[in-house]
Amino acid sequence: MSLTERELNQIARIDESGRQPVLLVHGLWLLAGSWARWEPYLERRGYAPLALDWPGDPATVADARADPAQLAGPGIQEVASHIEEAVEALTRRPAVVGHSVGGLLAQMIAGRGKSVATVAIDPAPFRGVRSLSRSVLKSSFPVLRSPANRRRAVTLTFDQFVDGFANAVPADEARALYDEFHVAAPGRPLFQIAFADLSLSGATRVDTRTDDRGPLLIVSGGADRTVPPAVAAAAHRKQAKNSAPTQLVEIENAGHSLVIDHRWEEVAASTVDFLERAIVGADQRQAS
Repeated sequence: MSLTERELNQIARIDESGRQPVLLVHGLWLLAGSWARWEPYLERRGYAPLALDWPGDPATVADARADPAQLAGPGIQEVASHIEEAVEALTRRPAVVGHSVGGLLAQMIAGRGKSVATVAIDPAPFRGVRSLSRSVLKSSFPVLRSPANRRRAVTLTFDQFVDGFANAVPADEARALYDEFHVAAPGRPLFQIAFADLSLSGATRVDTRTDDRGPLLIVSGGADRTVPPAVAAAAHRKQAKNSAPTQLVEIENAGHSLVIDHRWEEVAASTVDFLERAIVGADQRQAS
């Protein structure tokens, strides 16, 4: 079992509450604590959130910075298995919300029929979604420039963080976000994403056609350089062929940091509005 004591305790509290669970999945260069403002917001809206770790994640940003190498381990499949373990431990089928690589993982879980509804925020591309724009290559370069980084954890400089994450916020806010949230990230997932169409492993494969996928919302930051709107739109086109409701929303002038910067509540409100419609609709379909 890869679930931590914190996660198991929260799962028990969620089951006791009887509320709709919402799993929150972070992406690269962040930890579960990046959802700290989302969790009370979701609770106020009547949901039972759980911000999931990736396997081996330290508890805090300070712990992560003290030993960055500890973040080098997991690949996409290991994180997906960890999310599925949390899903199976819950008594009620959860909604899944993910950001960046977490958004890719959320779509993978949806494709396996494990979520009642899914929100993928600035989702990293899955296999079959073309993504090699200049801005994507630039934001990926700190990791992809060396094959040895496949087995390492990579820390962004402040300038790299601004370019890939915080290009749409004021300089003082970018510095505050970097100081509060940024940690090293495993290189392996980014290599899996970058070379997905050349690999036989299928590590980033999403089943876009399964009838049990449930409703899906893709949220795109209009100024995102790491996952530009064109990449999110391409993912939407692939998913829109599914019989379940599939929507795309663009947050104008928002960058990749939109889940942690001053735009977070706007994104969270769009997420909850979608979940409320999607889950009511799912309940009605099940009742009929």
